[in-house]
Amino acid sequence: MHGGHDDTEPVATAVNDVGRAVMDAAFKVHRTLGPGLLESVYEACLAEELKHAGVRVERQVGVPVTYGDLRIDVGYRLDLLVEGCVIVEIKSIDALASIHTSQILTYLRFSGVRLGYLINFNTARLKDGFRRLVL
Repeated sequence: MHGGHDDTEPVATAVNDVGRAVMDAAFKVHRTLGPGLLESVYEACLAEELKHAGVRVERQVGVPVTYGDLRIDVGYRLDLLVEGCVIVEIKSIDALASIHTSQILTYLRFSGVRLGYLINFNTARLKDGFRRLVL
């Protein structure tokens, strides 16, 4: 999965299926909890919902930065890595900004993962807080 990708290269069906599982679980968590809680609460509940659905999920996965031939652990952590192929970055903020998109694109680039979701749970309608990103 590492390296450059042609802009027209589609995401594998299996990876898209994992992405759908993430979306379904996120909507269930948001319906149950609503907006206004801490990111850590949404992270824990989303991880549990995914596990309950039979999906493998890792929390707070370290991502080293690659600089030339160096791999530097600077403390970057993915909120969730789902089935090893989808990154989920969770926010609970007033509004998503371009810096949040840049953050997840950086995580995708350094991890070699192609599909990521940026989810802001602090919205009345979760669909307004969802961004799907493909590298």
